Amino acid sequence: METATAEWTTYDDPPLRRPRRRRWSWPAALLLAAVSVVVGCRAAGTDGRTPVPQLLAFLPWLLAPTGLALLCALLARWRTGLVWGTALLGLLAWFIEPYGRSGDPDGVAVAEFRVLTSNVEFGHGTGSLVPAIRRQRPDIVFVEECEYTCQATLEREFGTDYPNRRAVAGSGSRGSVILSRFPLRGTAGVPGTMGMPGAVADVRGHTVRLQLAHPMPPLPRQVTLWKRELGRLRDFAAAGPGTPTVLAGDFNASQDHAAFRQLLDTGLSDAARLTGHDRTPSWPARTLPAIGTQIDHVLISRDFSANTARFLDLAHTDHRALLVDITLHQRG
Repeated sequence: METATAEWTTYDDPPLRRPRRRRWSWPAALLLAAVSVVVGCRAAGTDGRTPVPQLLAFLPWLLAPTGLALLCALLARWRTGLVWGTALLGLLAWFIEPYGRSGDPDGVAVAEFRVLTSNVEFGHGTGSLVPAIRRQRPDIVFVEECEYTCQATLEREFGTDYPNRRAVAGSGSRGSVILSRFPLRGTAGVPGTMGMPGAVADVRGHTVRLQLAHPMPPLPRQVTLWKRELGRLRDFAAAGPGTPTVLAGDFNASQDHAAFRQLLDTGLSDAARLTGHDRTPSWPARTLPAIGTQIDHVLISRDFSANTARFLDLAHTDHRALLVDITLHQRG
């Protein structure tokens, strides 16, 4: 009786399929390499050179090219690419987590007030800001890119409601103003290419430092200037330990920029982060509102807790306004 012997035959991929699969590895490698440069700078705590600072502002959206690279690596059956892409996804997920303090101060609450910051884009959004101020009734208003006409409009409309103000007059993006219901004492502000006025407010008997932020954006060939002006804001924040501080405006930076995190490391916290809105985009509000980035902030010292934060859509400006309710606590 004969015994049948089973034979197994291994079929390799047809020779023509291999080049077709390999062609998917090239776009995968290019995408992964590009994302790796940005993520590597984020991990190293540096903003690097153009185009890294610009791409860091949109770090969460790098999940899209990373996912596409993984798909290409899968089609190419490229194991190294799959491991590489998975590692990048893990790093991106880690860095997307909120940065900075999340707890509230322990002292007794002594004053509660409302702060609004808005970049009106060369004054074009002033007409939308005026009714927003009337509706929301903030106690302190920071307005960036408030040129001559904008400042005249706010003086005419709110000269009685906000009798105290500190301004830097200028055309285009150089003008800025702080409006306050509370008494103000002027300070030198922070020097910059665009106006950044400062003041000391008397908030129901408590001294609070106020500073408007509007450093230059990280445009190509201006990254060094952007870092320098953010560094000046950091120096301001570090110079007042123990004094309640509100630093608000258009920072042209997100939590994924090392220069902005260094500012937070002085002891300031992002009010939007404290209220769960750390990734809500504020710019560009007109062209890409759904996939923008948050560069407009209200930063507060450890003397404050943040109760609410809302981003408001205004017409004729590419920034959303930020409205926050904060409480000042007495240190124990």
